[in-house]
Amino acid sequence: MDIAQLVEALGLQLLSGGDLPVRSPIDGSEIARLCRHSPAEMGLAVGRAVDAWTAWRKVPAPKRGELIRLFGEELRANKPLLGRLITVETGKILQEGLGEVQEMVDICDFACGLSRQLYGLTIASERPGHRMMETWHPLGVVGVISAFNFPAAVWAWNAALAIVCGDSVVWKPSEKTPLTALACQSLFERALGRFGGAPDGLSQVLVGAGDLGQALVEDSRVPLVSATGSTRLGRAVGPKLAARFGRALLELGGNNAMIVCPSADLDLATRAILFSAVGTAGQRCTSLRRLIVHNAVKPQLVERLTKAYASIRVGDPLAEGTLVGPLIDQAAFDSMQAALAEAGRQGGRVSGGQRVFDQAHPEAWYVRPAIVEMPAQTAVVRQETFAPILYVMGYDAFATALAMHNGVPQGLSSCIFTNDLREAEFFLSPEGSDCGIANVNIGPSGAEIGGAFGGEKETGGGRESGSDAWKTYMRRATNTVNYSRELPLAQGISFDLGE
Repeated sequence: MDIAQLVEALGLQLLSGGDLPVRSPIDGSEIARLCRHSPAEMGLAVGRAVDAWTAWRKVPAPKRGELIRLFGEELRANKPLLGRLITVETGKILQEGLGEVQEMVDICDFACGLSRQLYGLTIASERPGHRMMETWHPLGVVGVISAFNFPAAVWAWNAALAIVCGDSVVWKPSEKTPLTALACQSLFERALGRFGGAPDGLSQVLVGAGDLGQALVEDSRVPLVSATGSTRLGRAVGPKLAARFGRALLELGGNNAMIVCPSADLDLATRAILFSAVGTAGQRCTSLRRLIVHNAVKPQLVERLTKAYASIRVGDPLAEGTLVGPLIDQAAFDSMQAALAEAGRQGGRVSGGQRVFDQAHPEAWYVRPAIVEMPAQTAVVRQETFAPILYVMGYDAFATALAMHNGVPQGLSSCIFTNDLREAEFFLSPEGSDCGIANVNIGPSGAEIGGAFGGEKETGGGRESGSDAWKTYMRRATNTVNYSRELPLAQGISFDLGE
């Protein structure tokens, strides 16, 4: 199935004649050319979204959940097509593209159940004859700015919850992966058609570059913007939202580490390292980038990894057996090469990292994943490079390993491999990992829908997906009901009018 047939099956026409070229990282070829939306069009879209929200918030939450259930059905039925389009547009291997669609299905299931569980608390009042409670209400328009590496799932994490919570959604996808966004909107519109009666403008997609995202961020009618991307993006978005008292849900950089202790199961650790470090060509926010290994087992583990890396099949992500597809573009390749060169200058010993298939695909950017043995956690290690680079460092004392682990600006995902109960529990304690995700004997990559996803420090502090992340998309009201014939005041205050 070629790209024209693929997008048509997903309800789109392959567009041409616009000023935004869309290229597949598989071979660098242009697969579409779209018209960009303008900031003025973004303003109109937000206006439609406000109107949609004012109607949608009146719909009972379980009924809103029914729409998301129907959307989940559309995703299930079209998983092979949408997963393939994700692969064509991002370069991640087909199984990962399909896995991303499954994440969307999972969050729809979660959100549908959530629609009957938007609970508030009943709170004991100190005043007799009074009842206190909290209620949760739809927030308004939710803006979503997504990155290229997960062009569908991150939007779904936000949109499924937001719509169940009674909000409308305006989505500005990465300009590198707009076809996936348009396909998701097409499938959502199919669900809307089956649902019947939903307001126009409940979910909208606008395609463009940074000026479009800026217009979304600066629009005071949008109370919440969820932005996924680099720390640089967060530094631009966060202050603008704060200046107008908007909410920011930021999912930014990750410089994730694994501590491998002397008691660790090295077979288990090797498999976890391989997937976490090279999956999606190292272009996950949860990719493993720093490996902190006890010196007693470091030589053995590095030998295992070197053999495993040599067997990794790099190539066409649509081909069976491929484990690593291309980087998204030349800028990603250049960034990787610059980091490897700097690591060498800082005392690192580099293995891998070279470009491959450049003769067959001069406009595509395939690389061998790199292992870099570092003498210490130097400056280049503390920076996130969005590429398959694994920095390996040794330690002797557990306290040293934990200090190295936490000694970076980012705080997304983390893990430890150990069979020592004290080490495992300390890693999960308040004195342990400072990340939003902390795992034991499992890698940092591949979060489940049921848990809240997000991190601390320069990762931005946002939480998406499971647990109580839904509260971000709603506003809380504290209510007090006086069912007595008296008017006692809080804190025992007496206010006698002398009647």
